[in-house]
Amino acid sequence: MTWTKRDFLKFTAGAVAFAFAGAGCAVAETISKLVLSEEEWRKKLSEEQYYILREEGTERAYTSALNNEKRDGTYHCAGCDLALFESDTKYDSGTGWPSFYDVIPDRVGTKTDYKIFFPRTEYHCTRCGGHQGHVFEDGPEPTGLRYCNNGLALTFKPKTA
Repeated sequence: MTWTKRDFLKFTAGAVAFAFAGAGCAVAETISKLVLSEEEWRKKLSEEQYYILREEGTERAYTSALNNEKRDGTYHCAGCDLALFESDTKYDSGTGWPSFYDVIPDRVGTKTDYKIFFPRTEYHCTRCGGHQGHVFEDGPEPTGLRYCNNGLALTFKPKTA
């Protein structure tokens, strides 16, 4: 059999893909954006969730049932159900909001927020743009970060056995 350049390229691409899959390497997931009108968001979310996710509001401290959630599982964006945090990164920061020291890669974006007159780093869901909270550099190791999240901006899905 005579190999053409095209045959060689197809074979090489397949071999590389197989090698990555066999090595347990993950291929980056493409997250498609969810864009809804204001009216659609208002129908989908409660009034409080709309205020937090779409208007970048903040819930009162110590009001979220997720503060006391201790089960294994995943925390998802309440706006679009994108998984944002694994339960093993959650910790009690003593601030009154669910806090995490790391996110699932590529699931949040950041921007600078000046709402209280000095800069803070706000983070939001990469799929729907929903405001989640703020990230600070006073968290535990290994990252030293504290993702301080609004509980109403999340849903919790327990791990199934």
